[in-house]
Amino acid sequence: MSSSPASVQMDEVRRRSLSLLTSSGLAQDVKAEVQTMAGIPLPLPEKYHHLGVEVMLRENTACRNRQEVLESLSRLVKALSILEKYGCNLTSPARPRYWRSVKHNNPVFRTTVDAVKGGRRVLFLYGYTNQQIDGLSFPDEVTEPDTAKVAAVTLEVMTLRTEVDMIIKGTHPHPENFKDIIPFIIQQEEPLSDSVVILQLEEQPADKPQVPSLPPKPTTSPVAQPLRPSKDPPAAECNLCGAASSLVCPSCDNQPLCDACDDLFHRHPSRTNHKRDKIQKNKQGTCTICGISAVHAQCPTCVQRLCENCDKLYHSHPDRKGHSRTILTPAKTSSPSLSPWECAHCTTVNEMRAVLCTTCERPRLATAASIVQESQMSVPTSPNTEWQCKSCTVVNQGSSILCEVCERPRLATRPPVAPVLPSPTSLSDPGVKWMCQFCTYVNTAPSVVCEMCNLSGKDSAGVSLPLSLQPTPTSNAKDPPQLSVRPQPKPRVNMDAKRQRMMKEDGLYLVHQIREAEKRGVSAEEVYAAICMCGGSNTNPCDWLTSELPHLLDEICAMAASVQLNYRAGEPGVVERDGDDAEPSGPNVTGEGVKLSRAEAKLAWLSAGGDTERAVRQLLRDRQTKMKELHSLGFRDVFQCEEALRLSGGEVKGALSLLQRPLLEPFHQRIWNDQPEPPIDPKHPDKQRMCRRLLALYDLPSWGRCELVLALLQEPDITYSMEDVVQAVKESHDKEFIKRLLNNECPCCLSIFPRSKMQSLTSCQCSVCHECFGMHFTIAVRDKHIRDMVCPVCSEPDINDPEQLDSYFSTLDIQLRECLAVDVYDLFHKKLTEHALMKDPKFLWCCHCTSGFINDGDQLKVTCPSCRRSFCAQCKKPWEPQHQDLSCEQFQQWKRDNDPEYQKQGLAGFLRDNGITCPHCRFQYALTKGGCMHFNCSQCRYQFCSGCNNPYHKTGCKTAQCSYPGLHAHHPRDCLFYLRDWEPPRLQALLQRSGVEFNTDPSNETQTDACCVMEQKDEAGLQIDSPCGLQIQPGQAGLCEKHYREYLVSLINAHSLDPALLYEPNELIRACERYQVADTQRGENEEENLYHARLLKKLMEVPLGEKVPRNM
Repeated sequence: MSSSPASVQMDEVRRRSLSLLTSSGLAQDVKAEVQTMAGIPLPLPEKYHHLGVEVMLRENTACRNRQEVLESLSRLVKALSILEKYGCNLTSPARPRYWRSVKHNNPVFRTTVDAVKGGRRVLFLYGYTNQQIDGLSFPDEVTEPDTAKVAAVTLEVMTLRTEVDMIIKGTHPHPENFKDIIPFIIQQEEPLSDSVVILQLEEQPADKPQVPSLPPKPTTSPVAQPLRPSKDPPAAECNLCGAASSLVCPSCDNQPLCDACDDLFHRHPSRTNHKRDKIQKNKQGTCTICGISAVHAQCPTCVQRLCENCDKLYHSHPDRKGHSRTILTPAKTSSPSLSPWECAHCTTVNEMRAVLCTTCERPRLATAASIVQESQMSVPTSPNTEWQCKSCTVVNQGSSILCEVCERPRLATRPPVAPVLPSPTSLSDPGVKWMCQFCTYVNTAPSVVCEMCNLSGKDSAGVSLPLSLQPTPTSNAKDPPQLSVRPQPKPRVNMDAKRQRMMKEDGLYLVHQIREAEKRGVSAEEVYAAICMCGGSNTNPCDWLTSELPHLLDEICAMAASVQLNYRAGEPGVVERDGDDAEPSGPNVTGEGVKLSRAEAKLAWLSAGGDTERAVRQLLRDRQTKMKELHSLGFRDVFQCEEALRLSGGEVKGALSLLQRPLLEPFHQRIWNDQPEPPIDPKHPDKQRMCRRLLALYDLPSWGRCELVLALLQEPDITYSMEDVVQAVKESHDKEFIKRLLNNECPCCLSIFPRSKMQSLTSCQCSVCHECFGMHFTIAVRDKHIRDMVCPVCSEPDINDPEQLDSYFSTLDIQLRECLAVDVYDLFHKKLTEHALMKDPKFLWCCHCTSGFINDGDQLKVTCPSCRRSFCAQCKKPWEPQHQDLSCEQFQQWKRDNDPEYQKQGLAGFLRDNGITCPHCRFQYALTKGGCMHFNCSQCRYQFCSGCNNPYHKTGCKTAQCSYPGLHAHHPRDCLFYLRDWEPPRLQALLQRSGVEFNTDPSNETQTDACCVMEQKDEAGLQIDSPCGLQIQPGQAGLCEKHYREYLVSLINAHSLDPALLYEPNELIRACERYQVADTQRGENEEENLYHARLLKKLMEVPLGEKVPRNM
């Protein structure tokens, strides 16, 4: 190992880079160190310990010329960039999920790493040593990559990529290390200084001198010797637009071109195959960090060449502030192609490669004067549209680069033309002639506008008119004019004038005829060919096309048939290409008596430009090509092919349709036959035929899925149909998963169905078959309440939750639309409407019938629209005349005092009038609250406690810290649910303590021994209203003990009495625990009486039930 300063610096930088890359795994953290290692002057074996750099470079640069070497090095840079990312991923603390394998079928991998030699050797160094079918992977026993080795290899990959990139850009500080390794590159790049730009051509013609080559500089280190600024030699300009050239064409006399002009100029058919050579330029020294700006300073310590901005930023680090730099003066360049340019006409800033302005499409080097001068001329909107020559004003096709008449380039400016100056005469002299400086046409009339191009004789930029059209000054009218240009010979001017006059007349005539033909639906090509045929006669081309063209086309067809027969007879030289050798057509291509159509003859005649002989040859060639195409498609009968082409007018598609029609006739007959298609037999011996039928009938995605369908249908004891299997196979290719899809048990009918024939609700995960689903909801709609329309398996969702109920019915409506009958579905919508109306605060239930309606009035007396009977809108009791002008409480007191029937019922009537009112729909029941406190409203199916009106929950509720999963409700302490367990004397004591009176004796009219209070009972699964029937007890106002307790509790609730005042100590503690009262633990020295008093005080801070009915 060498101990030179460069080796020591290399080891130090490598050690620091390994530490950074191993800890972070980010290439950005070691970018500066990699740049430093790439610039250290060491031999390649000492710089690269893991990679075989010399072998890799020689393998990838074994090319024949410089251009191929540059392309190979560019591919190598891309491959090294991808390999660098693989290494950074392995060293990163957060490695990707699939870091263990590298897939060869990855398109990025194929076009980068696999496109160079030695790429997979780098992957082996990373640890990808296990060869698989589709790529490489780590061995199974390796759980973690060797981070230290991967980081070392990754640093060498990054360093090599940086060096190769600098070699391509020509900015490598020590190219001599690669002199014997990379051919065609290092030997040619020997600039005098880094600031000099040398234009080198691979092939320099002898007749055109190039930029003289500079003497080679001595091979010294760029760090030891400072750079000297020098002036750039002028770069070669494009021969068309004047921009910097990048290509040279040896076939066009080594004409230099830029990229844009080369693309247009060599698009011409005669120049398409020209081979162009790139002009290789040694790049001016650019910054080693940004790679864009010119070098401003060079730091020997960092081995960096930096621009001004990068130098300030890079050396602002505290470790690099003391570095001494050598200030360099980069060569200035004025080439218009090195920077964006601004259009002189529209001021648009264009890219440096653009030849035409992207906005106004004017040339790059056009001046403001020339732009104004061209303002009246038509500018092509795109390279594919027609363009007018700026020299001779001829309109050329969009694909042509040179003018068809004067052969000047498309982007060439107008040539400087000296005006023809005759002897000065007056403007009124009819013999005055002057030449237009735009189109060179010699005008004879004294006009300021050219007769040919209609352009002014003086442009807007200030170019003077011909002297013959300029007014003569009055002061010097007698002085002879000073002629600075000698007049052209008169005969030559006359010949040009005659030629231009003929061009003008022929062009105007052709334009006139084309415009007239467009009105009659005739194309321009037909007009041009007709003019060529009728010659100098006065026949109208459109009339000739109508009268004579059909006969000419028949003649062309007959000539073509005769030519073909003569060729078969052995006469040579029959079918020839224009300018090519003869191409005979054998007897297996055309048949006896070629049958040609007028449509084919017309196309050939138009393509030949009206030439009959060329049209015959073109017609035979076209027919021969079509016959070969039909022959390649399998149609060997020559007579049928000829007849099909004749009937289709020479179109191959039409002929193919005619030829295929007889072949498809049996298939069409089978399709349109009334007999049903035979079923697919999975046990048929011809397995491929069954698979093809499956593909045609069921649109399966692949052949393998068809085989899977047949395999499932061939299994024993199957209960599913062909359609069920096909539907399951479309969803998955896993056979076991498909079997699970096909075998699902319905929890209602216990039958086996496929998953596609099962249906589930959105509120649960239960699935039932379609038949059970429709039957369950049909019965629920017809015979039950709308709140009973829940899952038949788990009875979800909870109907007491309004938000869940609304969303549930919105999705249920979509599911029931397909499975219910029309009348049942309409009934469901009717009940759903009633359910929505019940939420209206003005909705009322009739106390006489089961109808409901919206009451918009504000009076107490309401009449039901169904039964026409009246009741009170507030107390929901039947309307009586005595209720008029009395409140509900006053009317109730009047009935107690004056109604004998009410007095006869005693407290039973009181309990009936103060019965159960549904808190959800406000429907009143003349029932007592005794018995089961779980009440189910028959109108809205709302489940609540009849003592406190709190809802019952079937599953978990939203109450905080409640985890009970079953049916339950949360009752306050003054609810009948708790107070019904108190003995009557205890309830009476609570009322007496507050001074509330209560009854103990029955009314005089009550003579029965059984309690006659109405209550709701469950009999045979039905809810029926019937009298209580229990034995009455003395001292309980003619009621049974249960209903007497209910009577006392109603008085307690009406006066809002707190039962906690009579709680025993154990009841007090349990109530505090139920309400989760804080600090219920007894202190160590706390007396029992004080402890109970403290608990009672905290418990009474909890309010009584909010929904407890407190009416009397």
